[in-house]
Parts: sequence; structure tokens; C-alpha cells
Amino acid sequence: MRKLFTSILYLSLFSLSGCSSFFGNYWTKTDNYAKPIGHSVVTDNSTMYSDTLKCLAYQMEEKGIRPDTMTIGKVLDYTGKDDLETGRRLTQGATLMVISALAKAGVPQVERFDTSVNEFELKMKDNKLIKNSIKGDKRAYQPIIAGSLVGSKYTIMGGITELNYNIRSNDVNALFDFASGGLRYYVMNVAMDFRLVETDTLKIISTVSYQKQIIGREVQAGVFEFFDDKLLDIGVGERSLEPMQLAIRSISELAVFDLVNDLYQIPREYCVNLTVPKE
Repeated sequence: MRKLFTSILYLSLFSLSGCSSFFGNYWTKTDNYAKPIGHSVVTDNSTMYSDTLKCLAYQMEEKGIRPDTMTIGKVLDYTGKDDLETGRRLTQGATLMVISALAKAGVPQVERFDTSVNEFELKMKDNKLIKNSIKGDKRAYQPIIAGSLVGSKYTIMGGITELNYNIRSNDVNALFDFASGGLRYYVMNVAMDFRLVETDTLKIISTVSYQKQIIGREVQAGVFEFFDDKLLDIGVGERSLEPMQLAIRSISELAVFDLVNDLYQIPREYCVNLTVPKE
């Protein structure tokens, strides 16, 4: 019993010393517990239609067109597709994507999506709690100035209206002797509907409806073989899916292009190649 106790004690001390050396690079007073992996650089989040919007901005400037001020209403997810573990399947930030798309087209905008800060400051001004920063005004508080907000001429509204899973799929599998392999791909799609509304009259000027198909694929291969009473089994595979949220951004950018392009009657052939005209 004494020898067993001594063996357990030595084994415990050895384990503690091993853990100490293993985690020694992490448990320090100055460093983090772990060093994050990955060093990918931040890049511009563009789609295949981003250059189309830049081309539109270029054409309006060349023709002397000064686009009217616009704003973006709600662009919500109306598909109702939800997952108990991961939540909503589609982005809840489509409105922000449309705002970015309209900026790429060079169209002036006013904020109507999140006015919480403005409403808070307006309330504080009404209670005379905001310090005055207006030059030449000797009042201690900042006054509410009538007519200080810029209005909008047009509003873009819409939503994500379709999400259809696996509208088509194919798979091929093969097994020969000790080798096996397989290939599978599937297609799904998302759709969005937009409308351009005249802000003052609420008249719908134009509408667009677009869908984009999304492809996913799986590739796998393996080998297996018996060696006496031992089994060797090796498998490799690759799975990829086109980003669904990027599809939403792509649809939003093309929709903004069509709504603005049709509003100002710019021939589509100027930007049909989706490139900014070269000098």
C-alpha cells in the first residue's frame, strides 16, 4: 500500500510539472491565455454589381444630373425562416446594405433608419439641457431651430420575400476495390422585392423583384483496406456554400441600380458591362 501511495504521489507531481511546462507559454502575467489564429486582411465588401453603381454615379455626373435626396425605409426579412439553434437564417441588416448601395451610386441620403440619437438630443434641447455651441448665440442652452432637418424626395422600401431550400440537387458516388469517392451539389435561392416611393405623396414610382440562386457542393474521397486483423480507413472531403448574405447584398445593389437608373432615364447600355468607363 505504501509503494502504491508513493507511486501515485510521484505520478501526480510529474503530471503537474508536465502541465506547468505545457501551459507555461499561456499562463503569464503579461500575455493572453491564447494567441488567436488567422491573419486575413480586411477587404472591401463589394459584389459583382458594385461597379455598376459606381458607373451609374459616373454617368449622372457626366450628364449633369443632380440626384434628389433619398432615404431608406424598412427592408425586413419576411420569409419567416428561423432556426432554434442559430436563429434567423437570413440577415436582419438588409436596410444597411441598401444604404451602402445607394451611397455607391452617389445619391445623397438622409437618416431615417435609426433616429434614436436625434430624438434624444431633441428631447434634451426641449428641456434646455444641451450646452449651446452656436457661435454668436449667447444663450447657455442650445435652442431648437425650426427647419433644420433636410427632407427626402424619394424613399426605397422592400424586403426579403423568398428563401427556397434545395430546389435542385444531384449526387454521384463510386466505389471500386479499396477506393471510393463522391460528388454532390445543390441549389437554393433567395428573392427580394423593392419599391421606390415619392415621400410627400406616397406614390409608388417603380418596383423591382429579383432572385438569386445559391449553389453548394460537397466532394469526398477515401480509401480503406484490411491488413490482417487491422483496418485502414482514410477519408477526405470538402464542402462549400455560396454565402447567402452576400446574395442579399448583390440583389440589393442591382435593385438600387435599376430603381435609380430608371428614375433618371439613363440608358442601361452605358453600364451593362458593370464597369466604370475608362478614360
